[in-house]
Amino acid sequence: MDSIFTKIIKGEIPSYKIAENDSFFAFLDINPNAKGHSLVIPKKQVDKLFDLDAETYSELFLFSRKVAFAIEKVIPCNRVGLTVIGLEVPHAHVHLIPLNNMQDASFSKPKIQITTEEFSSLAHEISKHVKL
Repeated sequence: MDSIFTKIIKGEIPSYKIAENDSFFAFLDINPNAKGHSLVIPKKQVDKLFDLDAETYSELFLFSRKVAFAIEKVIPCNRVGLTVIGLEVPHAHVHLIPLNNMQDASFSKPKIQITTEEFSSLAHEISKHVKL
């Protein structure tokens, strides 16, 4: 059964795409901890991060690095944090979160609210800075 992320990759569910190549897809999280919070996923649906083959695992982090650099160019922050939890969707993924303090990384705090227009603009601005 396709995960919600596989449906996003296939275009069955809309997303705010930041970057894509043959193997990976990056998009804004619609329930963000901070403005610019993004998800990076392999196109191949594998439930657990550590079940990815070694090459895909390494390339996922190299692709994520490129997206993180682009986020830093658009979102004022002290750094972009990376976290892997993987319980909410059975599809390996990493969260890239612009951080100014430790609370920005907390998944238990209230999510920020962003309008559709802000999401679209933000995705467009970040995507312009991704160097694939």
